[in-house]
Amino acid sequence: MSPLRQAEVQRKTNETEISVFLNIDGNGNSNIDTGVPFLDHMLHQISSHGLFDLNIKAIGDIEIDDHHTNEDIGIALGKAFSKSLGDRKGINRFGHFLAPLDEALIQVTLDCSGRPHLSYNLKLQSSKIGSYDTELVREFFIAFVNNSGITLHINQIQGINAHHIVEACFKAFSRAMRMATEIDKRRSETIPSSKGMLEK
Repeated sequence: MSPLRQAEVQRKTNETEISVFLNIDGNGNSNIDTGVPFLDHMLHQISSHGLFDLNIKAIGDIEIDDHHTNEDIGIALGKAFSKSLGDRKGINRFGHFLAPLDEALIQVTLDCSGRPHLSYNLKLQSSKIGSYDTELVREFFIAFVNNSGITLHINQIQGINAHHIVEACFKAFSRAMRMATEIDKRRSETIPSSKGMLEK
């Protein structure tokens, strides 16, 4: 295991300019400014409940809509996790969490397998949370799994209020990621796979 499991990722396109710093073994400190207030709020949940130190600065074409900024942050954050984990030696690999928020209850289960896959089962009755399009939640996680190499299952057990559902989702995701990326002391020097390697 590398003594410093952290990474910086820069992504610049004609639509966005993204800077991400991630320290997996952090304390939940964050400095996040994406220009998309609700996305900032959700990224703070990842940092706070996952205990990841996370700095994100984004400049995007939000005068058009939030889609490009939302997606490119998912891409950059996914790459930062993949880079920080390296060969994934010693990690628990699997993570799961059930998060309630008032009437909402969300289950997240994931595997840092190196194989990207998303099963997304949120039932959002509102198309907007503030100015944020709720369909962008799925787009964020698609971008994240494709660039982190994580298998991710998100299931809504209960929920009516869209804000509660999405926030519970991000909280469950952060705790599941924390579980999966923490070091298993019993196998800290080995890769958690019977094959002896995890795909990338």
